[in-house]
Amino acid sequence: MSCDCAQATAKTEAERKTLRIALSLNTTMFVVGITAGWLAQSTGLMADALDMLTDAVAYALALMAISRGPDFKRNAARWTGGVLVLLGTGIVAEVVRRWFHGSEPVGLVMMAYSAVSFGVNLFVLTQLAKYRQGQVHINATYICTRADVIANIGVFVSGTIVTLTGLRVVDLVAGFAIGLYVVKEAIEILREAAEE
Repeated sequence: MSCDCAQATAKTEAERKTLRIALSLNTTMFVVGITAGWLAQSTGLMADALDMLTDAVAYALALMAISRGPDFKRNAARWTGGVLVLLGTGIVAEVVRRWFHGSEPVGLVMMAYSAVSFGVNLFVLTQLAKYRQGQVHINATYICTRADVIANIGVFVSGTIVTLTGLRVVDLVAGFAIGLYVVKEAIEILREAAEE
């Protein structure tokens, strides 16, 4: 009977490398995005950047879980889902606040950030896809990143509309939609963790 220890170790190291790259990219994009969102007064952009932060948290949790047992991996996925629930409700609350207090989103900044963020997330998503089968903690990070890709598209489209028409409400709609989508993804992660 042969031992697959070397193969398992190589896979674990490859997963770690992928998660470290994803963690550093998402942390960087969060800092850039939250700054750009603040300067551009864009709820959609700030929601997108905060989503990058939750992904960074998910990658850090997955890194900790990688060589641990199934209980730790399930709990890492649960924490990821819980963080996403908080983020989604926070985004919706910020949209409501800006609805009453107003904002002047800058469409070109929204478009530029979302285009770069889309490229980063698409790269990370393709890397995570290699490891997601059968690993609840890795699948949680995949679901988070998939949500980011959709959010990036939403922010780009809303930025384009704001630039071409000046309709600021589109930014609020994008932020609200991202918030709801993040909550939906959180529920999916929590359900998978419970079924694992």
